[in-house]
Amino acid sequence: MEKEEVRVELKALIGDTFPELEEVEMDKDITTEYGINSVSIIRLIVAAEEKFGVKFTDYELALDEYPTFGDLAAVIKEKLDKE
Repeated sequence: MEKEEVRVELKALIGDTFPELEEVEMDKDITTEYGINSVSIIRLIVAAEEKFGVKFTDYELALDEYPTFGDLAAVIKEKLDKE
């Protein structure tokens, strides 16, 4: 899966997981722009694990690991490339 495909798929997943976020930009800060907290990011990561068939370690569930949705997309892409 190409980088842009991962970003598009993740953006759709964000919309499904957080329907209250009408439009998201992948490179904006997720805590200040979208109010994402540690519980919210775990919900999104669990959904991403199911959608993309990847696994995150407990250490990778921390909110500070993903300042933007684009950062999360990059980690998903790396995990897909390793498989």
